[in-house]
Amino acid sequence: QVQLVESGGGLVQAGGSLKLSCAASGGTFRFNDMGWYRQAPGKQRELVAVISRGGSSTNYADSMKGRFTVSRDNAKNTVYLQMNNLKPEDTAVYYCMATSIRVYWGQGTQVTVSS
Repeated sequence: QVQLVESGGGLVQAGGSLKLSCAASGGTFRFNDMGWYRQAPGKQRELVAVISRGGSSTNYADSMKGRFTVSRDNAKNTVYLQMNNLKPEDTAVYYCMATSIRVYWGQGTQVTVSS
């Protein structure tokens, strides 16, 4: 059974940085796309960033470009999200996702940015 476990969330002041990690376990296959989504209170879940299997292709939501960086380590089945220059509007639960024959989701990690 595949499990995705996020870590690295927390409380940070505006302008600060956080790095999220998501480790996948329980599967014997390599994942295709991996990445991050987020959901703020009262809002729909939205794309943050996705990275392709080989890491050569990335896709970011416009508001994250230049501030967030997604990366992955396939040997560890882990995807990362480096978040810099955080803003209060980045406050949300961040969910890790990974795709193979289906989409897998983590349980989410809270990121709170204070002004």
